[in-house]
Amino acid sequence: MSTTVPGLHPLIDYHPETTSIRDEVLDGLQQTPKQLPSKLFYDARGSRLFDRICELPEYYPTRTEMGIMQRHVDAMAARIGARAMLVEFGSGSSRKTRILLDRLDDLVGYVPIDISKEHLLQSAEDLAEAYPALTIVPVCADYTTTFELPDLGAERTTVYFPGSTIGNFEPDAARDFLRRIAAIEGAGGGLLIGVDLQKDVATLEAAYNDAQGVTAAFNKNVLARINRELDGTFDLDRFRHRAFYDADEGRIEMHLVSLADQRVVVDGVDIQFDAGETICTEYSYKYSLDGFAELAGAAGFAVAEVWTDADDLFSVQYLVAQ
Repeated sequence: MSTTVPGLHPLIDYHPETTSIRDEVLDGLQQTPKQLPSKLFYDARGSRLFDRICELPEYYPTRTEMGIMQRHVDAMAARIGARAMLVEFGSGSSRKTRILLDRLDDLVGYVPIDISKEHLLQSAEDLAEAYPALTIVPVCADYTTTFELPDLGAERTTVYFPGSTIGNFEPDAARDFLRRIAAIEGAGGGLLIGVDLQKDVATLEAAYNDAQGVTAAFNKNVLARINRELDGTFDLDRFRHRAFYDADEGRIEMHLVSLADQRVVVDGVDIQFDAGETICTEYSYKYSLDGFAELAGAAGFAVAEVWTDADDLFSVQYLVAQ
């Protein structure tokens, strides 16, 4: 990456790719039922595949959230205020971030945080070229763990958590995660967060079972990553993608289904699969507005403002610590 782009500071690297991936994978694959952490999706290839998912006709969250932000960005910028530091969890391609940056003229700095170093560096450089007057400090970290934010002398910190990623946490974990955000942002700060809303099952399930098979490739990429990084022997053709909505739990579940009885080796450890056995790779909870307000309240936040689309498919919310 270039070091001459104005405003772009050197990467702060907490080396998330090398911390406990082996233990998490083996622990998950030896549970009943088997599971893998969804953060494994986001290596360089997985991040690119997710960017493609966001462009799919079935995947309503990205375009709906983009539309909400374009219509209400002035109100969002007013909530963030002057002399703030904007910290983005899971920065990805930062398309939605640009909508904010175009309105935040008095921003002290922007701190994108992502677990995928290659994707993060490219995104940070692209933004630095587009916003040469902006101080940008990329941080490579697993944002579910503890790490230090840079001190840029801002008057307040706003955490930006776009997309529907809060839905990937089970409710108790989501509450604990929101509590950590409240501690990070401190007095006077806020949280601008995307929250996917409950809706008809057909729309939900189509979003995670696209006709082009991009989501299936994204899901199977977890196995390819294990093969590459942990000497795994997964045959991707012997697993299929499955995603469905569990109405009782209020969540989409993504699984990889074993198509046969088979044995897989991961870093020297044998893992046995029965035909039809699944690995759960992701939950995506969908909330009502009242349900999310209750969750936020349990984490010490109050909902200050909510913006939605005309069909109430998605929401962007601004939370403040109580």
